[in-house]
Amino acid sequence: QVQLVESGGGLVQPGGSLRLSCAASGISFSIYGIGWYRQAPGEQRGLVAAITSSGFTSYADSVKGRFTISRDNAKNTVDLQMISLKPEDTAVYYCRARRVGTPNDYWGQGTQVTVSS
Repeated sequence: QVQLVESGGGLVQPGGSLRLSCAASGISFSIYGIGWYRQAPGEQRGLVAAITSSGFTSYADSVKGRFTISRDNAKNTVDLQMISLKPEDTAVYYCRARRVGTPNDYWGQGTQVTVSS
């Protein structure tokens, strides 16, 4: 059974930092691309950051320079380090594992990030 479990969300003040983690099980983790997505109330879910199986990273313009995605294939985890957080970063953050060219596409249950004073 495939599981993606996000952790690390919470309430933080503007300008603060959080580190999200996505722990995967039930898949050959190292061959999957992993993405962090977020969805705010009333908005569509959108890609925040992604890392390929080979370690190539990409970011949404709104988070470039503030968020860093990294993976540890030995631990089957992908982290999202977030600094200089803004109220507009408030959303539920989801982890997605996808193997390109196959129907293998999995989502976690999400973790809430709230940036507020």
